[in-house]
Amino acid sequence: MPIAAPEDVRTYEDIAPFRVRESMACVLLVEDDDLVREAVAQRLSAEGHEVLQAASAGAAREVLQSASVELVLLDQGLPDADDLGLLREIVRTWPDTAVVMLTGFASVSTAVQAIREGAHNYLTKPVDLEQIVVAVDRALETHALRREVHEVRRVAREQAELDGVIGGSPEMLRVKALVAKFAQSPASTVLVTGESGTGKDVIARALHTQSERANGPFTNITCSAMPEALLESELFGHEKGAFTGAHQQKKGLLELADHGTVFLDEIGEMSPVLQAKLLRFLESKTFRRVGGSKDLKPDVRVIAATHRDLRAEIHNGRFREDLFYRLSVLHVHLPPLRSRRADIAALVEHFLQRFDREFHKSVRSVRPETMAQLERYAWPGNVRELRNAVERAVLLAEGAVLDDADFDLLAHPTPEPSATEARATSVFVLPPEGVDLAALERSLVEQALARAGGNRTRAGRLLGLNRDQVRYRAAKLAGGTPPHDEPDPV
Repeated sequence: MPIAAPEDVRTYEDIAPFRVRESMACVLLVEDDDLVREAVAQRLSAEGHEVLQAASAGAAREVLQSASVELVLLDQGLPDADDLGLLREIVRTWPDTAVVMLTGFASVSTAVQAIREGAHNYLTKPVDLEQIVVAVDRALETHALRREVHEVRRVAREQAELDGVIGGSPEMLRVKALVAKFAQSPASTVLVTGESGTGKDVIARALHTQSERANGPFTNITCSAMPEALLESELFGHEKGAFTGAHQQKKGLLELADHGTVFLDEIGEMSPVLQAKLLRFLESKTFRRVGGSKDLKPDVRVIAATHRDLRAEIHNGRFREDLFYRLSVLHVHLPPLRSRRADIAALVEHFLQRFDREFHKSVRSVRPETMAQLERYAWPGNVRELRNAVERAVLLAEGAVLDDADFDLLAHPTPEPSATEARATSVFVLPPEGVDLAALERSLVEQALARAGGNRTRAGRLLGLNRDQVRYRAAKLAGGTPPHDEPDPV
């Protein structure tokens, strides 16, 4: 093997004391010259590296598919590969593998192009063996640092996005666990439910940033903020001349979010016509712009959110049942703040620090007595109301410690849940004198049937039963014999 030692390259003994190498690596040497390949392999093996060899691009692919290779020492002049084609393939398919190029036909332009395509270094043959050792070590070290930086940034990004999901209560720990799991799921739809102000938009953003779509776009729209025709155009886009005022083609949010996420807030406010079109897209993965004839197929995840009870909306004919089941493949429910009061102190501290920096104040804490009152308050507006209360308190504060006077809402009685909320959360309490269970059951079944107009399916929804169970109970309460083909009641 012809070996040349360029004058500007120091000897191995000169540079050895300065080389940092934490561990040896698995190196794939791709070279069609047997003598060159064997000499380089022996030198790298002497350094402690595990060296795998390939004499062609095809053999290199087989090795990369079967072994965990950290670095490829790649000859540019392979007979079965075109110029930098294999380099591009390695960078695209095995991004965690570093590449150092070797070539016998060097030029400044090809070297620059190789670096742009992802190579860590570019060496010209004939090359000194010690120069190869140094290049391999530097490439491994640089690539390891890049992986560490990428991992640190990934963790920091995830933590930053979850900073909005504050709390260590059991309820919020379950939510965080679901977000982490759902973010990595390939499912194309997620439904986020919860009262207004609970932070559904924060959850949607966290689902996006922790997923493989994090580098893609995140687009969002509030379905209740615009009329049906405009919402359709914003969502699906339109062609030029599709309607009066459509002077040019416009891409919709679904198209713009290709390889990313679309967040549809207040999905419960969407009209039945648009519900049908959205369902068609979710089922077929294709749509057409308004006035268009070409099918478009973006790769998007749809996250929908609502404060409404969609099952009740389905019962009342305002929301499609098939769309509900399609959206709720994965479901995250955010509890109201009043049901996780243990998180209030952490939320107050989070918002206090945030607004203290934003307003350049010197507010440091909240008096314990005031914090206790904040924890007793019902927070009908949930986290949004709490954030606004802390923002106002910090903005108007004259001292370093917030007290009752800084929170205007504490001067008013704690709001009681609405009648709807009370019904939704009420639990039947057995009176001291007991209850006639048969009479109670009869009354509930009769009320449900009356409210449903005699429709057993609708009555069952009100009672949490299915149609057959309602039919069974109605027959039993009427004094008849329950049908024999009926399943046992649950």
